[in-house]
Amino acid sequence: MHKRLVWITAAIILVLLGVMQMKASLHDAGAFSHTTLKYGSTGADVRELQGRLQHLGYYRGDIDGDFGYATLQAVKTFQWKFGMKVDGIVGAKTKLKLWKATKNWRPGADMARAQAAGGRMLGNSNSFGLSANDMRIMANAVYGESRGEPFLGQVAVAAVILNRVKSPKFPNTVHGVIFQPGAFTAVSDGQIWLTPNETSRRAVELALRGFDPTGGSIYYFNPATATSGWIWSRPQVKKIGKHIFCK
Repeated sequence: MHKRLVWITAAIILVLLGVMQMKASLHDAGAFSHTTLKYGSTGADVRELQGRLQHLGYYRGDIDGDFGYATLQAVKTFQWKFGMKVDGIVGAKTKLKLWKATKNWRPGADMARAQAAGGRMLGNSNSFGLSANDMRIMANAVYGESRGEPFLGQVAVAAVILNRVKSPKFPNTVHGVIFQPGAFTAVSDGQIWLTPNETSRRAVELALRGFDPTGGSIYYFNPATATSGWIWSRPQVKKIGKHIFCK
């Protein structure tokens, strides 16, 4: 009993030392305060967070100190890319990772990391010049939106994303299109963070090579679940699987 108590006490001490060390690291880094930030938070710490995310290329909104939807998605994308738990909550671990990322950032660093990890550009077939990270988040979106659809239907969803990037009506980046508020159900319900399968990845690669089964569509919807009357007014191109694709 005595030995067990000693082991428990030692374990508690180690945990406390770990927490203290992390706090010390954050203090030495000149990072945020120890306040946990999440959706709805406001103040100077949120402005610091937005500034770091913007510097790293994850946030394009105003540095206004308001932890809203755009900041939440930027945090989740950062956590996903750096292999962390994707919960949108900025605690000590995420803050420390943000500081290290900011400290080591340099132009082109994202591409260098992708290439070092085995990623590569697709050459002339990838006219969008997408990075490995762009392709990964596209695969996430295709998987979250259409994993129950036939392969052609998954390619079609990837093609719609690329068609939106080309269209002046939408953001001109993959991340901007995917995380545009209200654009994709998978982002709204969190399925964007599910791990995609090989089929979704192949669908993205095929779309990047120029195959577009939608005929240039920039919208799609499932007629069995659609709640917007407006979407029915769009010119319909074709139906693939359960989705109707339109312009």
